[in-house]
Amino acid sequence: MNWNQEEEDNYELSLTRFEAMLKTNKVFFFDSEEFENIILYYLDTGKSNMAKQALKLGLEQHPHSTELKLVQVEILIYDNKLDKADELLDELELIEPTNEDIYILRANVCSKRGAHHKAVEFLTQALEYAAEDTAEIYSFLGMEYLFMDEFEKAKDNFIKCLEEDPQDYSTLYNVVYCFDFLEQHREAIEFLNWFIDENPYSEVAWHQLGVQHYELKEYEQAIRAFEYAIVIDEYFLGAYLEKAKSLEHLKRYEEAIACYNYTIELDDPTSFALHRIGRCYHKMDNKEMAVQYYYKAVQEDPLLDKAWLSIINLHIEDKNYQKALHYCGKALDTDKENYQYWKKYAQINEELGDINEALTGYEKAMEHGDYELNTILALADIYTELKNYEAAAQLLLESNNFYEYNIQIGYRLAGLYFTMGSKDNIVTGKYHLIRSIWLSESELDCGILEDLFPKVFKRRDVQRVIKRNFKSLGENKKGWL
Repeated sequence: MNWNQEEEDNYELSLTRFEAMLKTNKVFFFDSEEFENIILYYLDTGKSNMAKQALKLGLEQHPHSTELKLVQVEILIYDNKLDKADELLDELELIEPTNEDIYILRANVCSKRGAHHKAVEFLTQALEYAAEDTAEIYSFLGMEYLFMDEFEKAKDNFIKCLEEDPQDYSTLYNVVYCFDFLEQHREAIEFLNWFIDENPYSEVAWHQLGVQHYELKEYEQAIRAFEYAIVIDEYFLGAYLEKAKSLEHLKRYEEAIACYNYTIELDDPTSFALHRIGRCYHKMDNKEMAVQYYYKAVQEDPLLDKAWLSIINLHIEDKNYQKALHYCGKALDTDKENYQYWKKYAQINEELGDINEALTGYEKAMEHGDYELNTILALADIYTELKNYEAAAQLLLESNNFYEYNIQIGYRLAGLYFTMGSKDNIVTGKYHLIRSIWLSESELDCGILEDLFPKVFKRRDVQRVIKRNFKSLGENKKGWL
């Protein structure tokens, strides 16, 4: 509701009179527009019962008011009473067949039912009857196309909305979202430059322009755009944060720290800013300051896994594995289902030589969703070290559900089947060995087998297979050339 001061005062007076009427049980007269504004106020503030009470009284005083009946439809839609909303809209359309609001509400009903194509038809009809102020209709059209994943059409309608109402920042964000989804960053920059030419003091547009340059790794241009946003609105927190991130990429860490610190002055400290300051100090090799800010970040938000991981990694870098393990334990106390913590727990215990705890860590990591190839390989190697060859082989075979067969998996499987012995296992081992050789770049790739299964590698039958197949592979490669 955009009102001048006199309209604002009249609205406040109407609201005060209405609430006084409810308290005293007296009946005051309000015109239909006053009732409409009172009802919409209660809807906007989430007081639906008060809105319904105001509507009931409004219709008693103005039983033929189309505007109040349209508000009644809005409430019916809000309550998901779509059939009743349709019935009332049918009545209203007979009375005012060219009222665009009727078709907008019909579109709303269709949208709630998931009939987005039909909603577009009604909104297009609403455009035909709307004499002016079509920005809202274009915005609704954009949303319907978004629901249908038709991002080009959504983008076009959002742009039409902005051409009429450049102050509609939610629509501006929607336009940029469409450009982002379509990966049209250059086109987004072109559009935002046009929009800024028309609206040079739009801090949101300058900020979004900076974000697009950032996506394209054009950090200098991004910084300039963020700085314009800050000039227009010196309290624009997001612009300071994005500027700081751009400065980080340019390795201007001290300037980035200054930006992050300014956001802390503007608002309460955030774990994000504290963590990023710590990262800047870390990159400047000032580990003492880095760890202080990492600690502050986890104190501010104990669930911020990036900060916990930064603390753990810093101690791993210093080869202080006991301290790293200590903070890994603290991180797990905050979130025992975080697979990244369990993976670090496993890696640290490997460094400390505690293979059983490392096994627990990798198993827990996979249990909680870590299916990265290096995790699968690490766990398979631990099973192998513990002579649990069948478990290792089963894990590697199951990895084919996530990854294409490759030499890291293949050479391990070859070593495992040869180690397990038996005629069938030897045959299977040769199959995986030959398949891995033909995926190899050179004989050096056999180092995987030599490092993990040295006894297998030295077997005569294995050496024969390796030499024969690499010879054939070399001859074939010559033929290909």
